[in-house]
Amino acid sequence: MITITDTAAEKAKEILATEGKAGWGLRVYAAGGGCCGPSYGMDIDEKPGDNDDIVEKNGLKVFVDKDTSKKLEGMNIDFMDDGERQGFVITGGSAPSCSSGCSSCE
Repeated sequence: MITITDTAAEKAKEILATEGKAGWGLRVYAAGGGCCGPSYGMDIDEKPGDNDDIVEKNGLKVFVDKDTSKKLEGMNIDFMDDGERQGFVITGGSAPSCSSGCSSCE
């Protein structure tokens, strides 16, 4: 199961409140994949689906469908702010090995 840092949970709750969606959650999803493995995305969602795992941290709910949840095992959602860029990032886990000839990996 994916984990959420305190920083990410607090920032997400702040964003949801600003959007008038306090009490909603984040949805993490697999956004396709290539030779280097899947890409992931995040969105705002009001409630979980029937096939979702729910992770909670400091009052924030994160919804992940069970298939994607397995792929995210050992990974973390964090929020980074380096002064020039800021955003949510998914880190950790084991990186898939790329096939030779994959344009994304060269």
